[in-house]
Amino acid sequence: MRRLGLRQDEFEEVFSRSSGPGGQNVNKVSTAVTLVHRPSSISVTVRETRSQHRNRQLAVNRLITMIEETRKKQAAERRTAIEQERRRYSRRPRALRREIRKSKERRTAIKQARGKISPD
Repeated sequence: MRRLGLRQDEFEEVFSRSSGPGGQNVNKVSTAVTLVHRPSSISVTVRETRSQHRNRQLAVNRLITMIEETRKKQAAERRTAIEQERRRYSRRPRALRREIRKSKERRTAIKQARGKISPD
């Protein structure tokens, strides 16, 4: 959490009753944990074990992993946008410009060779 710059007060915890195997424990004790990161509104719900403490640890780990992935994805998108902007305004290499020009000249010659249909 420290590495990502996250603080404990940014998280909201909600405990609820779980379902599934576990017998009376899951029917009587609120073992399911929902953890919400308020700034990014990412939430995780864990109800895998009978222990509220263990579910809480799993929820924190998963939430941190999701936040990391989201930040990496956003950084990659920013890099991509910057790279696209750079490529948009950079000049084409001279050899490529020659090839494009040759291609256009060939196409022009083909079209001119067709000739016009004259009315009789």
